[in-house]
Amino acid sequence: MNGLQVAKVLNNNVIIANHPEHGEVVVIGKGIGFNRKPREMIANEAVEKLFILRNAAEQEQYKQLALEVDEKLIEVLNEILLYVAKHSQTPLNEHIHIALTDHIAFAIKRAEQDIAIHNPFLFETKEIYPEEYRLAEYAINMIRDKMGVDLGQDEIGFVALHIHSAMTNQHITEVKAYSQLIADMVDMIEQQMNFSIVRHSLDYARLLTHLRFAIERIRRGEKVHELGKLEEVLKDEYPELYDLAWKLTKVMEKRLHKPVYQAEISYLTMHLNRIVPRHVI
Repeated sequence: MNGLQVAKVLNNNVIIANHPEHGEVVVIGKGIGFNRKPREMIANEAVEKLFILRNAAEQEQYKQLALEVDEKLIEVLNEILLYVAKHSQTPLNEHIHIALTDHIAFAIKRAEQDIAIHNPFLFETKEIYPEEYRLAEYAINMIRDKMGVDLGQDEIGFVALHIHSAMTNQHITEVKAYSQLIADMVDMIEQQMNFSIVRHSLDYARLLTHLRFAIERIRRGEKVHELGKLEEVLKDEYPELYDLAWKLTKVMEKRLHKPVYQAEISYLTMHLNRIVPRHVI
């Protein structure tokens, strides 16, 4: 078979086709479905983007979405995902076509009804996932320019999490859970030490980065180097911060369902020492 054979036209921009190696695939492209008929052949060079949904349930879900969603949105999202794929440093999990289409379609519906949803960890997302945030900004700006709908800054954060999910092959619910965990730990630090962290400070950005990588290490079961005598020094010099770091690691242990190595407490104590003002210790 030279090229793809049309199996079903979903709309002007999306068709289901038979691929000589992968079987049924989803093909996206501006006007790719216009006047196409089943069994018609499409040359490979005419295809902008195709993706394989091996899971039958996901295939059906995307087919249903393509029938319900504005064709213009499918076209715009295809441009966005082509841009993201080109500028990201890792391949994207193709489930993002389903997840992001569904999310943006619902976000546009909410915007049209003037229903706003606050993003509780917008700042943390921007600090922890800067690359994904920049790509999400591009996406939201393109939706505004081409669809005439301004989804606002909160949505940039949500879209950034979807992009991160696709980059890391983590389900979006898992990515959101990690972001929520970081936000909860920051609240815990502020409550126990009775002070408010300056959100735009370099030390705060470093703390967020440390928490993110600590979560990743724990998730992978990756051991960190022991600090030896320095651990005893930290415990003696900063007992309150060390105790707080211990409590934070226990929260991570419980939420991630993974053991936390002892050295993580010492590293976290050092970051807390950098961010917590001297007068509150």
